[in-house]
Amino acid sequence: MAELFAYTDGACSGNPGPGGWGVLLRAMEGDKIAKQRELNGGEAQTTNNRMELLAAINALESLTRPSEITIVTDSNYVKNGITGWIFGWKKNGWKNAAKKPVKNAELWQRLDAAQARHKVTWKWVKGHAGHPENERADELAREGMKPFKKTAKAG
Repeated sequence: MAELFAYTDGACSGNPGPGGWGVLLRAMEGDKIAKQRELNGGEAQTTNNRMELLAAINALESLTRPSEITIVTDSNYVKNGITGWIFGWKKNGWKNAAKKPVKNAELWQRLDAAQARHKVTWKWVKGHAGHPENERADELAREGMKPFKKTAKAG
């Protein structure tokens, strides 16, 4: 059985500003790539954290059946949020420790729902450190941002 990985990344030009997200989905048979798919998208006015979340959400939502998957992200925000902080947020009615509404709550809720269908292992890697799959996810995120950068400049 193939091992499934999703390498995810978000990018933003300005924060907030035009942004993009990218996903490299890869099924591995031992040390050989059995199947690979790339996804990306973006928004005209967003933040880096939103793009990081959307990368993970789209990776999980793109799977047509419940799967065992390792999501590799360079975002501590995403990894720490989904593996730790979210439990307190849910218990506190989507309020953070300071009793303020959780930022990006609708995306956290969407990620939580997307994750519930799967058996997910979350792994953090250092960004921009020569990790080939993370670098590809970053390229995809930048590609996803491109159409929105043009409209931002023209406006």
